[in-house]
Amino acid sequence: MTVSLCIIARNEGKVIGNLLEQVKKQTYPKDKTEIVLIDSNSSDDTRNIFGRFSDENKSNYIDIKILTNRGRNQASGWNTAISNAAGDVIIRVDAHAEIPENFIEKNIEVIESGEDICGGARPNKIDDPTPFKEMLFLAESSMFGSSIAGYRRRSEGKRYVSSIFHGAYKREVFDKVGLFNEDLGRTEDNELHYRMRKAGYKICQSDEIISYQHIRNSLFGMIKQKFGNGRWIGLTLCVCYQCLSSFHFVPFMFVLFLILSGAVAVAGGIFNMSWMFLPFIVLISLYAMADLLMTLVAVLTSPKKHIFQIFLPIVFFILHISYGIGTLVGIIEMPFFKLKIISKRRASNGTADNDNR
Repeated sequence: MTVSLCIIARNEGKVIGNLLEQVKKQTYPKDKTEIVLIDSNSSDDTRNIFGRFSDENKSNYIDIKILTNRGRNQASGWNTAISNAAGDVIIRVDAHAEIPENFIEKNIEVIESGEDICGGARPNKIDDPTPFKEMLFLAESSMFGSSIAGYRRRSEGKRYVSSIFHGAYKREVFDKVGLFNEDLGRTEDNELHYRMRKAGYKICQSDEIISYQHIRNSLFGMIKQKFGNGRWIGLTLCVCYQCLSSFHFVPFMFVLFLILSGAVAVAGGIFNMSWMFLPFIVLISLYAMADLLMTLVAVLTSPKKHIFQIFLPIVFFILHISYGIGTLVGIIEMPFFKLKIISKRRASNGTADNDNR
């Protein structure tokens, strides 16, 4: 069974070399492996690193393809990779990932056992650990700080999930359900996996498969990431609300109730009605208790203890607020986003009509 291992990158010159070294060490036969590398218009030396890797290793593989992502987002990059991949199985790996030597081999074993789509846990890692980065890592690794997505942590045996990271797919799956929706950013996986499930495919997560994802190295980077993730949840409502779960909207609901109860409290202050402060006080109190409890759980289960962990409750709060505000902004932008999609499709259809004349 031939495999196309696909990687897309934009300005990842500092990290992509390490991932390519791990690709070289894979135990799956190289004469059954194709490497598809997509450069998303990098301004650093990412493409040069791709080129050196190809020059030094092309004879060992079926092929090494270096292509350019002509679109503007990750979905268009993956579509470029999938459209040009020739393998029986297509495996996606993010540029900020680490993969063990048996990563491809274990994926193929699961596929050959009868699965159409598979993957494994994708826990987090940190670059150049410091106490502060380890505190951020603890926040990102916690269900309270990130999400309940199954791929974020390992489980025993095989189970079927709604979505997977660093997935392996039989080519026929894309032939049947189509490619990624390029109108979406950051939620393109949710939408594609929803279509796959609707088409009757099961997404298998196996404890035999594991890969790692590097977290953002700064609090600002994490805030920016959470805001962006939340914003795309809001925007995706007008494209495929079915691919989202209620858990995606918990931070938004917290922010919304915080705003509403805060407004009621301000009104209470203006009209001298002290009881109007109660909803705000109750909300903050309940959140504070949950925040402190989850901080305690995270610290107690952490192998390392240090002083920076006292900031964990604040970091949790900041990340939740960032995600929730992002979703609120996305919902506000949603009508304009919908109009943009409609205009884009009309322009595309007009171009297609002209080409057919």
